[in-house]
Amino acid sequence: MILFHLSHTDLDGYSCQLLTKEYFKKGFFYNANYGLEVKLNLKKIVFDLQDYKNEEILFLITDLNLTLQEAKDLNKNINELNSNGFNIKLQLLDHHATGQKSSEMFDWYFLDTKRCATKITYAYLDETFNAFSKEEKLWIEPFVFAVNAIDIWVDIETPGFEFGKVLLTMVSRVREINGTLFPTLNRDFRIYLLKESLKYINEENANIKLDNEIHFMKKNFLRGEGKDDTIDNLSAKYLVKSLENLKEKLTVFYKGHKGLLTYTLGSISIPANAFLVENEDYDFFIDISRKGNTSFRADGKVDVSLIAQKLADGGGHPNAAGCKFDDFKESIDYNVVKKFIQDKLDSLA
Repeated sequence: MILFHLSHTDLDGYSCQLLTKEYFKKGFFYNANYGLEVKLNLKKIVFDLQDYKNEEILFLITDLNLTLQEAKDLNKNINELNSNGFNIKLQLLDHHATGQKSSEMFDWYFLDTKRCATKITYAYLDETFNAFSKEEKLWIEPFVFAVNAIDIWVDIETPGFEFGKVLLTMVSRVREINGTLFPTLNRDFRIYLLKESLKYINEENANIKLDNEIHFMKKNFLRGEGKDDTIDNLSAKYLVKSLENLKEKLTVFYKGHKGLLTYTLGSISIPANAFLVENEDYDFFIDISRKGNTSFRADGKVDVSLIAQKLADGGGHPNAAGCKFDDFKESIDYNVVKKFIQDKLDSLA
């Protein structure tokens, strides 16, 4: 069975994926916040799973409630695929009361407002697949208990609540790997931190010990087999390496100059400079935010203040400038963003 798993972008959502990753040998993972991200991810998954017509597929959604229209559209899409020879089991596991109408209409929509999605997912995997051994349950059950305690905010005196609080903060403060450009790496980083945290879960003062170790856990992931350094330098090196692996996809052009375009990266001074130093064939670096705020960096080969001025009445310095595109529309699809910027660059005289 192949898993396609869409989950929320918080502790509860990633914890659901930690559990499914433990059991399923082959899986594809996606994360979304509410609104547009849910709609676009559902559309993408329905498209992606069509490469596996001869496989048994579990399409699992956790910690996300669907609007009635989203549920109707998804139900129609999956039924059409199954009527054309696919073998897709659709299952949603959630605890948000706003999904009540959808849960009443569709049998695949499971809703339980008294448990967090991680606890629901654990029960589902255990009951449906007998997924975990006794040894695995020794760490899974206290972990699930802690996530449930903080996610539905039970009595603060409940064991596991304080540990869950540290987990919640730890997952929400992952800033070192951009989730839009590198969704898989970002997810892997969060789940790595969750798995590492389990070393402390059954110890006395587990929450304090974990809180003390988060910084070093992050450094260990970012360093890999390399030398130790400050977390800022390790993050920059990791980012540059990640960008280099994707640079052909991220390349834009301006009058014969080659540049790199990122989306929602933010605080680009250090990584942009590091990338341009390591990649001498690139002359400039652009990052655009969800709101159209855009930063430019260069290393003397092209005047980015002039580009920013021509593009949107921006300005700055030859090697550091910025502007804002009022006509930019937020998207989760990098290719849409790249086309927007490249069209703008092509329009310059």
